Amino acid sequence: MGYLSGEFMRTMSVLIILGLVVAAVVVWAVGLYNQLVKKKNHVEDGWSGIDVQLKRRYDLIPNLVKVVQQYAQHEEQTLKKVIQLRNQAKQADNPSQQIQQEQKLSQALSGLMVQVEAYPDLKANTNFLDLQQQLQQIETDIQYARRYYNGAVREYNTLVQSFPSNIIAQKYDFREAEYFEIEDPVHAENPDIAFD
Repeated sequence: MGYLSGEFMRTMSVLIILGLVVAAVVVWAVGLYNQLVKKKNHVEDGWSGIDVQLKRRYDLIPNLVKVVQQYAQHEEQTLKKVIQLRNQAKQADNPSQQIQQEQKLSQALSGLMVQVEAYPDLKANTNFLDLQQQLQQIETDIQYARRYYNGAVREYNTLVQSFPSNIIAQKYDFREAEYFEIEDPVHAENPDIAFD
């Protein structure tokens, strides 16, 4: 009887230790999963901040184009291109597609502002100056939102790629997020839209 009792105690001890190890692994996996969810939510929050600023810019562009049209009839093709790119960016289905469209739109806006230099009356128009100032502020806000978003993407991607969290990421289909980068180094800075 004493032998059975000792064997039973050893078996119970092994089972308890095994149970504790399994519980620790489960707690660890749940913790990593929750951390991935948290970082993914930061990425989505960062993108929503960019989205708000982009919508502000989308709303401003038609007014800017109207004012420029009054003074710069020769720039009709450029104005149509800006509106077309604005509409394409606004209708993008996902962040990756929107990032590509935003790069094109930023380049077109920069080109438009360079062409406006040839119209001194337009540069003196108070409506245009107000719109220009608003656009400058929006571009600055987009830059700040982009920095926050890219920081959140960096932290999330690091977690998705790092061992051992990459095991949980693969199992539950956490995919790397895409950075919001400006490809052309000339356009890495805000468009120069000051005329002073």
